[in-house]
Amino acid sequence: MTNSVDTAPEQTATKVTDLYGEFRFKVDAKGRVAVPAEFRKVLSDDLVVSREIEDKCLYVFEPESFNDWIEGLFNDRFGGYSSSDRRQVRMRSLLKSRARGTEVDSSGRIMLNPQAREAVGISKDVVLVGNTGYFEIWDADAFDKEFGDIDLGFFYDEPTQG
Repeated sequence: MTNSVDTAPEQTATKVTDLYGEFRFKVDAKGRVAVPAEFRKVLSDDLVVSREIEDKCLYVFEPESFNDWIEGLFNDRFGGYSSSDRRQVRMRSLLKSRARGTEVDSSGRIMLNPQAREAVGISKDVVLVGNTGYFEIWDADAFDKEFGDIDLGFFYDEPTQG
């Protein structure tokens, strides 16, 4: 499913596409995976695939959202990007180098390059998960292991008094 979300006033005035839902697919022999129809309705045909920072999954963005994600990382960690800080320049270069452009083909699929698939452990079965401004592609076993034991009932637990 999808929704449109306004970004915070201190950020750019762009609309962010809020994607949600879980979809299970197979990666074909050529490394292509289907994009859910709900996502294709609101996304462009030109997308950016990047590895998650810890190589747990792949992120798929609109190009502008990819750059917003990188900017957000620097804002969260450093209060903004400094082009005179060599470490930050190298970090941004590394983040950009881990991304590849891809196009949604006439069958509604995107290509996942072999290096990215290998880095995050994607083989055949994958889970696509919508998120705010992008969607994630997980190896199905890794997704089930990462999220299988999360108890959403935690939201109803009584707060502890200290």
